[in-house]
Amino acid sequence: MRWNRFPWCSIGRIVAVAAVCLIVSVVGQAQEPRIPPLESASGINISKTLANHPDLSDAWLTFARYVLGNSTLPPRDRELLILRIGFLLGSDYEWGQHTRIGREAGLTETEIQRITEGPEAPGWSSFDRTLLRAVGELRRDAEISDVTWDELAARYDTRQLMDVVFTVGQYNLVSMALKTFRVPLDEGVTGIPR
Repeated sequence: MRWNRFPWCSIGRIVAVAAVCLIVSVVGQAQEPRIPPLESASGINISKTLANHPDLSDAWLTFARYVLGNSTLPPRDRELLILRIGFLLGSDYEWGQHTRIGREAGLTETEIQRITEGPEAPGWSSFDRTLLRAVGELRRDAEISDVTWDELAARYDTRQLMDVVFTVGQYNLVSMALKTFRVPLDEGVTGIPR
């Protein structure tokens, strides 16, 4: 068969399509961990990975436990912040773990999916929209704008305002570590919908 009989099917186009297929298949596959989780450690894969550096793990866990369990933010609000920064950073592990935690905190499946669409997606309350916008501003500008700050301050006290920034910062850090170390998803956990 002669390829020139089908002008839409040139060798260059075949090579380009093959390259795209290869990239899609590689990107869709889990990469090997750069720092393998210690099988002798207990818990989920992030804990098993951090077990490679016990001093760091112990120091970080103090802060992480505060943000996740003792922060002044309502749990649903906290999970909106965490899921949005995890999504913006493309952290499948963070997304997978916190969709479960988010459901327990009162987020619906529809809201969890809508987080991927951002603050301007239809259906958010004005305050949810403000929380999601704060995440984007912190990610993009490393600060919350005056307009967004004032909207948060209309509902939150000083400690809660501080907890917003530290929650997003904590999960920005965690997402970077998870992706860099290539921490594998735990069994039964799925990543960001694509």
